[in-house]
Amino acid sequence: MSLRRGAAIALTTAVSAATLVACGSGDESTGLIVGTTDKVVSIDPAGSYDNGSMTVQTQVYQYLLNFPAGSTELAPDAAESCDFTEPTVYTCTLKPGLTFANGNDLTASDVAFSFQRIVDINDPNGPASLLGTMASVEAVDDTTVTFTLNSPNDQTFPQILVTSAGPIVDEETYPADEVLSDDDAVEAGGFSGPYTITSYDKNELAEFTANPDYDGTYDAPSEDVVTLKYYAKSENLKLDIQNQAIDVAYRSLTPTDIADLEKADGITVHQGAGGELRYVVFNLDTMPGGTPAQKLAVRQAVASSVDRAELSTEVYQDTYTPAWSMVPEGQTGATEAFKELYGAEPNLEAAGKYLSDAGVATPVEIQLQYNPDHYGSSSDQEYSAIKRQLEDTGLFTVNLQSTEWNTYSEEFPADGYPVFQLGWFPDFPDADNYLSPFLAPYSTDKAGNFTNSHYNEEGTPHADPDMTALLESERTDGDPTTRAATLAQIQTRLAEQVPYLPLLTGTSVAVAVDGVTGVDDTLDPSFKFRFTSLAQ
Repeated sequence: MSLRRGAAIALTTAVSAATLVACGSGDESTGLIVGTTDKVVSIDPAGSYDNGSMTVQTQVYQYLLNFPAGSTELAPDAAESCDFTEPTVYTCTLKPGLTFANGNDLTASDVAFSFQRIVDINDPNGPASLLGTMASVEAVDDTTVTFTLNSPNDQTFPQILVTSAGPIVDEETYPADEVLSDDDAVEAGGFSGPYTITSYDKNELAEFTANPDYDGTYDAPSEDVVTLKYYAKSENLKLDIQNQAIDVAYRSLTPTDIADLEKADGITVHQGAGGELRYVVFNLDTMPGGTPAQKLAVRQAVASSVDRAELSTEVYQDTYTPAWSMVPEGQTGATEAFKELYGAEPNLEAAGKYLSDAGVATPVEIQLQYNPDHYGSSSDQEYSAIKRQLEDTGLFTVNLQSTEWNTYSEEFPADGYPVFQLGWFPDFPDADNYLSPFLAPYSTDKAGNFTNSHYNEEGTPHADPDMTALLESERTDGDPTTRAATLAQIQTRLAEQVPYLPLLTGTSVAVAVDGVTGVDDTLDPSFKFRFTSLAQ
């Protein structure tokens, strides 16, 4: 979802998992204008795992399977059918006669190429970590593709096909060994989704035109043309939507923005499925502490010192609620593992004991990095509050720094930050998607953990075979009762080790001005924002 989705991002807003504002100001002849503060890392699926890129990809690429608007039930997209043909073999048959917008045929060879290049390129900003359970992929013939999986009866793999790892690209125009630039992707026209891109100025303006040959999950676009306009600041986005200079504002409006818009005549605030997560990442290699035991004690002390309730109420005006697990409340299998282990409120005595028992000298100096533009404009208040909370204990001194997203997205995967902010929009509505992308094992020669926390990195002191076994068990367990028990064990183990510190979770919010319909349809638990849902 992601810095998306992750991958990653996945990523978050200052208000919700999908904050929208819509109005009916656009002239019908020019279609809809959508505004956003999200930035695109890469249109090429191999080079991005974040919400801004995913918004574009959702419109222009097909997937084998997809979620229809308003549903969490998988439905055929480019595929005619998909199913397990052997315990470790998942087979998809394509619809006949599919083409890309450039006229090239879309075949099983393109599908196999699309998945394999994500693994081979393994871009630090890409979604390769989602494909850790895929052993191989093969085009059997023009319409049949098979995925061989590492574990039998993998219950999550069909949903992986809907994620940032799932867009199908044209093997005749996308290179196998490197990420295609956005301009080259637009020029190549290798899109088969409901829209194509007809004009593009990266992170400034993009024009989408309906694809008349689209044959997939979504309804045919109601609007022939949709323009996506990018904003550097949320206050400008708010101003344009108030003045009806644009039709839809999609991410990121502040809590104050939302409160103001609730009072505007003719505007209704909609609330949809949540699932967004705001969290802190500890780089287990570079964070403070001279030994693994000391590093763990520092993480546990931080977990005992943060006041989530204050962040929720004072910074976000209760548009977010405290997150007590990496699996947010409302997801099947969610627990409150961090509350159970560290308490509902900060515990100075416990924090100090973790440090003293491990022989950690205080105050501990923490280099804490956050991003001011990708996760909403309230991030500065959020992380200033965290700095104050930690320093008020007397156990920490915090050097707080911020970096713009274009640089941030390159530096955190390269061990640039010892402790840092990330956010997550899930790729699909299942607890595993809040766990496997963060906790699955990896090594330097295969798909890695997109956060680069080094947790469960093979051949290092951070490897965790017990966690690996638990993850494999929950992914392959078809019994909901025993799977829920395994998910609970995973969340407890995660809280004990604290490679990540969950802070807040948010609901989906949409504010619609009369004239644009379909806003509620895009606020569903699939966490996909679809231009096809909108009409005026």
